[in-house]
Amino acid sequence: MKHQVVQQASSPLTGIALKVISVAIFVGMSTSIKLAGQVPAGQIVFFRSFFAIFPILVFLAFRGELRTAVVTERPFGHIMRGLAGVTAMGFGFFALTQLPLPEAITLNYAQPLLVVVFSALILGENVRAYRWTAVAIGLVGVLIVSWPNLTMFTSPGGVSDKAAMGAVAALVGAALSAIAMLLVRNLVHTERTATIVLWFSLTASVMALFSIPFGWQSLNWEQTALLVTGGFCGGVAQLFMTEAYRHAEASTVAPFEYTSLLLGIVAGYLVFGDLPTLYTLVGGVIVIGAGIFIVWRERRLGIERQAAKKAASPQ
Repeated sequence: MKHQVVQQASSPLTGIALKVISVAIFVGMSTSIKLAGQVPAGQIVFFRSFFAIFPILVFLAFRGELRTAVVTERPFGHIMRGLAGVTAMGFGFFALTQLPLPEAITLNYAQPLLVVVFSALILGENVRAYRWTAVAIGLVGVLIVSWPNLTMFTSPGGVSDKAAMGAVAALVGAALSAIAMLLVRNLVHTERTATIVLWFSLTASVMALFSIPFGWQSLNWEQTALLVTGGFCGGVAQLFMTEAYRHAEASTVAPFEYTSLLLGIVAGYLVFGDLPTLYTLVGGVIVIGAGIFIVWRERRLGIERQAAKKAASPQ
């Protein structure tokens, strides 16, 4: 099956604006989910995935891509991506219910660092010393953020088991999310963006239903409204993020993902009264710095590869 190549518009400021909007909506999604209280992670995943489908369908219908969005040559690839993504989402949402909002967001920044690690270990990509150094420094930042919550390294009674479980869940979720990103990298070679997004929402919704035997709970109207809002926000944010990458290069847009820490701190304080700890701030700055360096390094390598191709091409 042949797919048309989507031409990207060169409008960096538009891309950056769309990315920041998507990040803000994702923070709103996390805030809504956290406000819903102690809801089983599988149940949250269902609401997040199922109600995200509706804005995605509207968008695809508007673009005239609804009919072709579900067509794929690689259903197994989508299912594997869905399995990794759903599991990552479940761990991430569990962490969100156990940790302050800024901390949960910051620990998720381990994901792009782990993408580099897994790219080398699983895909055999050539990762040079610069990026390995950035990854190591970034993971030190992650350790700083999570250190107070890892009770196995603290004195008894220092930190609750709830916080420790949340920190571990956040890191496991980040690792699984990194694996999901590698699967997406593989899918984008043959699949449309619309197909990847829609298939994930559909498979995630179905897979989340398998968690019902493990204990879903009855929800009041307020919890239901918050979870539906979270799912809808997730779908809208996904669309804004996708459009951001249509208007600007990934290396231009990606660093603005880290605005979520600032927005998370604001939302955490205004809604939950949470203040970031010194560990979160220091570790967050280290992780963000490492992540931005990796993005910058990827951009430089891309420019060098393009220059090498031009030099090698016959005149």
